[in-house]
Amino acid sequence: MHNHLTPKFSVITVCYNAQATIEDTIQSVIAQTYHHVEYIIVDGASKDRTLSIINRYRDRIATVVSEPDKGLYDAMNKGLRLATGDYVCFLNAGDSFHEDDTLQQMVHTLRELTELPDVLYGETELVDAEGHFVRMRRLQAPEHLTWRSFRHGMLVCHQAFFAKRTLAEPYDLSYRFSADFDWCIRIMKKSKVLHNTHLTLIDYLEEGMTTRNHKASLHERFRIMTKHYGWLSTVVHHAWFVVRAVIKK
Repeated sequence: MHNHLTPKFSVITVCYNAQATIEDTIQSVIAQTYHHVEYIIVDGASKDRTLSIINRYRDRIATVVSEPDKGLYDAMNKGLRLATGDYVCFLNAGDSFHEDDTLQQMVHTLRELTELPDVLYGETELVDAEGHFVRMRRLQAPEHLTWRSFRHGMLVCHQAFFAKRTLAEPYDLSYRFSADFDWCIRIMKKSKVLHNTHLTLIDYLEEGMTTRNHKASLHERFRIMTKHYGWLSTVVHHAWFVVRAVIKK
């Protein structure tokens, strides 16, 4: 355990044919003023200029893997196996840390603590392809996060959810679009201390894979919620999701 709570962060970027977005993400990571960072990039054997862009920054990246994979979550599992930090964070191509000192600010919020929390979490901004602010993420992080919180939806964006590596099991590859939802719940079930940083941590590119496959993602989330929370609770909460969507129109 660290005496002064200076955790090491394993930041993992998974990408494929991401020449338009990968450089901004890399620059966001290597610009961090906090230096206990292990940067891992898992590329799915891109056929465009992604790898040549990555290689420009090779001396600032701990590990680069470029090989075919079985999809996003298979690649993320590869990243998990390579990670050695206290916390793991997934920052995929197009996403970035909110500020150059985001990790430093996060660590600063731990100053009153004597042990590292199991999970660190915060807020997310949605940005467009040029990195311009679009809006805050509609679902906001609760003051006190527990595994039961996600009955109301994924209240914390996956990228703004930093889990202790020792608690991070592999992603369930039976889910194609929402394995991150299941992964976070499983981690929270094992967690005792979940720490709200009260910070905006991530700038999230609005057009992610889940956004493009919204309907399939919702079906998977229903299955995941049924597994963790039971059928009746899931149906009741989905009825509320419909009402909430109508109210917000």
